[in-house]
Amino acid sequence: METKRFLFFKIGIVLLGIWLLGNCVKDRDFDAPETGCTDHLVPNATFSDIKNLFQGTTVQIQEDLIIQGYIISSDKAGNFFNTLHFQNNPENAIEGFQIDIDLRDSHLFYGVGQKVYFRLQGLYLGRSRGVFKLGGIFTSFGNLSVGRLPATVLNRHLFAACEARSVIQPRETTIDALEDTMINTLIQLKNLELSEEEIGLPYALPTEETERTLVDCNANTLPLLNSGFSDFQAALLPQGNGTITGVLTKDNNTFQLVIRDLDDVDLSMERCAEIIDEFTSENLFISELADPDNNSGARFVELYNAGLEPLPLKGWRLNRYTNANTTLSSTTSLSDFTVGAERTFVISPNAAEFERVYGFPPDLGVATNSPADSNGDDNLELVDPFGTVIDRFGVIGIDGSGTNHEFEDGRAFRRIEITRGKPVYNFSEWIIYNDTGGAGTTDQPQNAPEDFSPGERGL
Repeated sequence: METKRFLFFKIGIVLLGIWLLGNCVKDRDFDAPETGCTDHLVPNATFSDIKNLFQGTTVQIQEDLIIQGYIISSDKAGNFFNTLHFQNNPENAIEGFQIDIDLRDSHLFYGVGQKVYFRLQGLYLGRSRGVFKLGGIFTSFGNLSVGRLPATVLNRHLFAACEARSVIQPRETTIDALEDTMINTLIQLKNLELSEEEIGLPYALPTEETERTLVDCNANTLPLLNSGFSDFQAALLPQGNGTITGVLTKDNNTFQLVIRDLDDVDLSMERCAEIIDEFTSENLFISELADPDNNSGARFVELYNAGLEPLPLKGWRLNRYTNANTTLSSTTSLSDFTVGAERTFVISPNAAEFERVYGFPPDLGVATNSPADSNGDDNLELVDPFGTVIDRFGVIGIDGSGTNHEFEDGRAFRRIEITRGKPVYNFSEWIIYNDTGGAGTTDQPQNAPEDFSPGERGL
């Protein structure tokens, strides 16, 4: 009889221990904060007041400062992790903050639109990659930075207001109008789409933070930052155009957008019309070629835009056929440049020597053996983005030596009355000096800088 009682007693002790153990286990991300609300705190500082405390290094806030804000981020879909973003007003917000916390499922306690109070005394303030942060302290190799605030102390600093949640009105803006005051605020951008190369890819690679590229109809771009642990990681990027809402962040000099979930994305409209950014024009032509007798480092090619509008050179190139070659010897891309209306564009194979000799830098410095480095017996052509020859000097397949297209040790200058490029070489449009005087050219070697006029359309 005593044995049975003792057995029941031991079983009871074990069950009690299991119950106590189950009720004492801590959440792996610390205890959740106490629920409830408050309406007795009064803000005594603005977001700007707090940011002004930052003087370049992480600082602990010593005064009993209180600010109020409105939660705009959510970790419900997993695209935010252990961070809260809040802004100063539910609409027309002009400032925001990020706070790092060691609390999962924070949306259950601090949902979007929740008005909150922050008691900042004892917290740390820092700026990381252009983003202001509040939180605990993190030390690495003696350097202090803002770290996650443990959930066990969160309820000493973060308080939910008792009033109903507000509807957050995102600030409407455009990619080219983004500015630092919008960081950590909710923004909305219209007429956006994913880059054509990324259509059909997943929002993020599994377990990896992934950048996708948003593009507007003016070709401005903005990275869309997605978590590889989000609920929508495997969803495919839509191909349409439309509106995207998200929290604006920054990584050094690059703005980034982070959505809360796929409800922030509405790309159901037609994509932007194709942007035409490649142009052709007969107004652009070769205006001067230089092979100075006294300095081969001062060679150059000058182009001239006779038009009344600037001409973007995307897709344009200058080709060289050395001596009698019929196959292309070298080419220079002009894609990154624009020639102003009635302006020259000077290309040099030795930019440093060009500037030393002529007193100003060329518009484009290229390598030796490029089209701008001809020794005077080569043939050149100017080609537009569509492969059409707009202008040509010389005759491809014929070495220039002794011909009417030789400028060895000299200069070839387009007559001032010429205002259009010609795909077939015409000697009558040129004034040519060289060291032979063959085929009607002038036997008079030219010296730099006095015999040349780079950057000027005139004799």
